[in-house]
Amino acid sequence: MKIQNETLVTEFVLSGLSSDPNLRLPLFLLCLLVYMVTVLGNIMIIVLIRISPGLQKPMYFFLMNLSFVDILYSSTITPNIMANILSENKTISILGCAIQMFLFIDLVSTEAMLLAVMAYDRYAAICKPLYYTILINKVTCMRLVCSVYIAGCINSLIHTCAAFSLPFCHSNQINHFYCDINPILKLSCKDTSLNQVFLFVVAGSIEVGSFLCIVTSYVYILSAIFRIGSSTGSSKSLSTCVSHFTSVALFYFPAFFMYLRPNSAYAVDQDWMVSVFYTVIIPMLNPMIYSFRNQDVKQAMERYLERSKCSV
Repeated sequence: MKIQNETLVTEFVLSGLSSDPNLRLPLFLLCLLVYMVTVLGNIMIIVLIRISPGLQKPMYFFLMNLSFVDILYSSTITPNIMANILSENKTISILGCAIQMFLFIDLVSTEAMLLAVMAYDRYAAICKPLYYTILINKVTCMRLVCSVYIAGCINSLIHTCAAFSLPFCHSNQINHFYCDINPILKLSCKDTSLNQVFLFVVAGSIEVGSFLCIVTSYVYILSAIFRIGSSTGSSKSLSTCVSHFTSVALFYFPAFFMYLRPNSAYAVDQDWMVSVFYTVIIPMLNPMIYSFRNQDVKQAMERYLERSKCSV
C-alpha cells in the first residue's frame, strides 16, 4: 500500500493566490500589469545600455545581465500565477513543477551573485581607480558573468534533484502559488533532513557569501568616499552606489527570511506577502531603481528621448 501511495502522485495542485472568485479578475489584471511593467522596464534598460556610448562600462554590462535575469525570473512565476487565477484546474505536472523550481532557484542564485559582482565592481572603481581597468576588463567581466550563471545552475540542479528524488505520498496539494522548495519538501513521506542541510549549506553559502562580499565591498567604499576631499566627488561616488545598494536590500532581506529558516518554521499563510514581493514585485522594481536613482542612466534616457523628439 505504501508503494502504491507513493506512485499515485503524478501531478501537484497549487493553492493559488486566492480562492475567492470575486478576486480573480482584479488579481489577474494586477499581475498582468506588474508583469508588463517588469518586462518592458527591463527590456528598456537592456536596449538603453546597448545603444548608449556613455553606458559602455563594466557596471552597466552587469546591470544589463541583471535585467536579463529579472525578465526570466519574472517569466518563470508570474504567467503561471495568471493562468492559475483564471483556471479552475490548478494542477501542474511533476516535470513542470521540477522545471519551475529549477529555473526559479537558478535565477535567484544568479541574481544574488550578480549583485555581489556589481558590488565588487563598485569597490574596484572607487577604491582602486588606478587599477580598475586591470581588475575589471572585458575578459574579467565575461568570466565573472559566466561563472555566476554556471554556479547558479549547479546550485539549482543540486536542490531540484534532491527534492524530486523524494517520494511524495502524503498529498499532492502544494500550499503555495508556485513550486517552491519548502512546500514541496513538506509533501514528502520520507525524512528531508538531508535536503535541509543542502539548503542551509549550499544555498546559504551562496546567499550569505554574496551578502558578505557586498557588505565588505561597501565598508571599503564608504571609507574611501569619506576620505574624498571634494564634496562633488563624494556625492557622485555615492550616487553610483545608492541604486545598487537599494536593490541589494530589497533582494536579500526577503531571501534570508524565506529560505534560511528550518522547514518546520515555514508557514505560507504567514509568508504570503513576502513570497509575492520576492517573486513578483522585485523584478519590476530594479529597472525603476536604476532609472530614477542612477544619474548615468537618467542622462542616457534623456538624450535618447531628445533624439526621438528630433527625429519626429
